[in-house]
Amino acid sequence: LAEAAAKVAAEFEYPAEEVRRGVKEFMREMDEGLHKDGTSLSQIPTYVTSVPNGTEKGLYMAVDLGGTNFRVCSIQLHGNSTFTLTQSKVAIPRELMTAKTAKELFSFLAKQIEAFLQEHHNDHYQGVTRRKKEGAKVEEEDIFDMGFTFSFPVHQMAINRGTLIRWTKGFDIDDAIGKDVCKLLQDEIDLLDLPVRVAALVNDTVGTLMARSYTSPGKTGTLLGAIFGTGTNGAYVEKLEKIIKLSPSGDYDKSTGEMIVNTEWGSFDNAVAVLPNTAYDEALDADSVNPGVQMFEKRVSGMFLGEVLRRALASMVADPAVALFAPGPSAANPTVNSSTNVARDSPLFRVWGLDSSFLSLAHADSSPHCSVTRQALDRELGVSAASEEDARAVRAVAAAVGRRSARLSAVAIGAIVLATGALERPLPVEAEAGDQAELGVVDIGVDGSLVEFYPHFETYIREALREIEGIGEEGERRIRIGIAKDGSGVGAALIALVAGRMGA
Repeated sequence: LAEAAAKVAAEFEYPAEEVRRGVKEFMREMDEGLHKDGTSLSQIPTYVTSVPNGTEKGLYMAVDLGGTNFRVCSIQLHGNSTFTLTQSKVAIPRELMTAKTAKELFSFLAKQIEAFLQEHHNDHYQGVTRRKKEGAKVEEEDIFDMGFTFSFPVHQMAINRGTLIRWTKGFDIDDAIGKDVCKLLQDEIDLLDLPVRVAALVNDTVGTLMARSYTSPGKTGTLLGAIFGTGTNGAYVEKLEKIIKLSPSGDYDKSTGEMIVNTEWGSFDNAVAVLPNTAYDEALDADSVNPGVQMFEKRVSGMFLGEVLRRALASMVADPAVALFAPGPSAANPTVNSSTNVARDSPLFRVWGLDSSFLSLAHADSSPHCSVTRQALDRELGVSAASEEDARAVRAVAAAVGRRSARLSAVAIGAIVLATGALERPLPVEAEAGDQAELGVVDIGVDGSLVEFYPHFETYIREALREIEGIGEEGERRIRIGIAKDGSGVGAALIALVAGRMGA
């Protein structure tokens, strides 16, 4: 059984030469996406042209329509890389997710913003309302700039303009398709006479980058914001001159010479020219709602890892020569008295039957006789009295699937570090020793359950980064990876700040 598990685990190996091939192809697709639309890597311009450095101050708002909940936040930036967050969250009523008109949904959202202002910023809100009634002028600083995190596909034309392409996540309001979602929200805010301006449309990865850049130690701006969780994506800082498809006469600030680009890297190598491919990956893709796309995401993100593992384990159960979960007590395991049995309706035999959190649990199990994994097999997969050998086999395959995900993640990170020349930037000669070390850092902000909770995920990423030509051990040491919490809150507020400055 151990030999069979090692053989299946070996199918998920992603060796150094394959990592290097992946990086070359990723860089090629990055460049292609900067030249034209309709490519594997979308390389979407975000119109956000600067990143914070932690010295920014002020009170900003952010709202987040990410799915079934709507979150309203206010963020006080203290100017020393710290912030205070106040927030409220409300479930979207089911009937509004499929309303006849967009107005019904966006009117509800505006009313939540009004309720938030009344509860948390009532003095300011009432003061502005009173001055308006008295005919006095409302100053610019009395208006809250707000970032709008809208987690649905949009075609963005400016920092505060984007038309809805399609709904996902159970929403279906035909009337909103093709309309500017910022204007839909602003119109309802204006009807309630709220002192709020929808200043920016925000993608969650861009928010992650901004949040990390504000809170990261030292003066170095963050290069990349990446999410490794249920899904995966990244946004990075690119030179304007390299974004060939961007109209030079467009409505954006050109003074910094840079812009954040949203890669949409979940679709990297949809042709599977360089991505690793097993029978389990192919079967998962065929059974997914979108066969042939998001091929990188299907090998990396938490939404799919449990299903990849489930298919690998099911193939081992089906093979009589392997004998995974075979009936009969384990001779080498005196703690198991009853015969191993797999329930007929076990989630092991059901598509999407295994949650990805199981991988973390199995991979991290160091308990005597693998009792933690065996209990989880009983609880989650209906495998009663699994032997220690069974649990070790499951752990070996789970670890291989998780490690492949992390090594693939390093392809995206490494390609962006190399393509931007981040490791080649010269250090100022006059810098003090401490500054010299700080200015040599390439800062990366990450968020998501995999990078936060999966055992050794960052270790495996770093292991692969050292194997990439042009990075190596010296370059890997200069790459600082830090968790960026609450990108959709503080990140959205920071984008509103940047947008407010552009407006000014």
